[in-house]
Amino acid sequence: QVQLVESGGGLVQAGGSLRLSCAASGRTSTSRAMGWFRQAPGKEREFVAAISWNGAITYYADSAKGRFTISRDNANITVYLQMNSLKPEDTAVYYCAADGRTVRWGTLPTHLADFDFWGPGTQVTVSS
Repeated sequence: QVQLVESGGGLVQAGGSLRLSCAASGRTSTSRAMGWFRQAPGKEREFVAAISWNGAITYYADSAKGRFTISRDNANITVYLQMNSLKPEDTAVYYCAADGRTVRWGTLPTHLADFDFWGPGTQVTVSS
C-alpha cells in the first residue's frame, strides 16, 4: 500500500512559479518510480513528468520540458514538481502517482495504467 498527498497548489500569475510537493508513505513507497499528471476541466488526465525509484532518471512531457523539474529528496519520501514560467494552459488539478511496480529498471512509467497509487490532487490556477 502506498499513500500520497499533494500540496503546494494555488493561484499564480502567468510567468510565475510554483512548487508542488507529494508526501509518500507506506512500506514500499520509497522504492517506486513517481509521476505527476494533470487534468483540466473537460480534458483527459495527461502525463507531466516522472522520476525513477532511485531518482537517477527523469522524463518530461513536451509541454513541461524546459519549464518543470521533477525531483525527490534523499530519503525518497517527498517528490517535488518545480514549475516555472507558468502559462494559463497549465491550469489543472495536478496529481501525484506511484508506480505499480517496485524498483523498475530500464524504463520510466508514463502511462496512466502504469501507476496504481494516486493522491487526491491539488489545484493549480494560472491567471493571464
